[in-house]
Amino acid sequence: MPLLVNGARVDLVRPTGDMIRAHPHLEEKAKLLRSQPAQIVEPKGLLYVQQREFAVTTPKDGSVSILGSEDATTCHIVVLRHTGSGATCLTHCDGSDTEAEVSLIMSSVKSFSNSTGCGRLEVHLVGGFNDDRQLSQKLTNQLLRAFDLQPEDVHLVTFCVTELNDREEQDIHFPIIYGIAVNVKTAEIFPATFPVKGPDEDLRSAHILTGAPLTNIYDAKTEQLRIGPYFWGPFPHVDFWLEQDDAQILQNLSTSPLAEPPHFVSHIRATLTFLKEHPFPSRSLFPDRKPRIYKKNEEGLWEQVCSDKI
Repeated sequence: MPLLVNGARVDLVRPTGDMIRAHPHLEEKAKLLRSQPAQIVEPKGLLYVQQREFAVTTPKDGSVSILGSEDATTCHIVVLRHTGSGATCLTHCDGSDTEAEVSLIMSSVKSFSNSTGCGRLEVHLVGGFNDDRQLSQKLTNQLLRAFDLQPEDVHLVTFCVTELNDREEQDIHFPIIYGIAVNVKTAEIFPATFPVKGPDEDLRSAHILTGAPLTNIYDAKTEQLRIGPYFWGPFPHVDFWLEQDDAQILQNLSTSPLAEPPHFVSHIRATLTFLKEHPFPSRSLFPDRKPRIYKKNEEGLWEQVCSDKI
């Protein structure tokens, strides 16, 4: 029950270049996706997913119509969708534990699709580039293998990763697409950028920087975004890192220093500052051991609700 392209099993023994040549429509689709300018996605109706997070919902969701993520350099953004139920999952993978992560998102989509008699599972992979350390290629291969190991058939529909998402400028390689969104109602996938990446952007980034596993942040049944509770200890050498100049942070805290978006360093500094301010989140952020819960208000924006009102 493997990973399929046009009904044929993907041969993972051969290089991905061979797969692309064997299925030219994948390259054509990647070309079409790359040619689209990134759409600016405003917060209304949006659920933004950070690195090592995932969210799943269905077209019946009255609060969320768009799932999205960006700032992927060597990372890959994965969309898994069941065509029968419309259940859609978006996640932002960095290669930390790919096999377990794929099993998790498969389970999450299937939990909304078990009662659906028809339809199939389709996967869309976007991100990465021809980076010097070949981290993108490694993650591409990990994802293909992980989906191929699943007990259900999974159909690879979009493959815009690594060499198919690469551009070169003065001998330096960059990704073409850094972020994508999926419209849960229509299943449209498009390049995207997001002015607002909250709520709790720094808190969620701190969770990632302290080594968090892939985390589900959304309950589609209650239409609630749930952040935490997260726990960590004092971040090692946080003062040292905050004293470093931009070049040092970029060089040491990025997998691809030359290809990062312009806001990378300011984002890392904000996260490190947050970690310094909250060395023990169990005391300062989650003293009651309960998640921070958000619901969309009438304007379609996230608004925090008290746990005791749930």
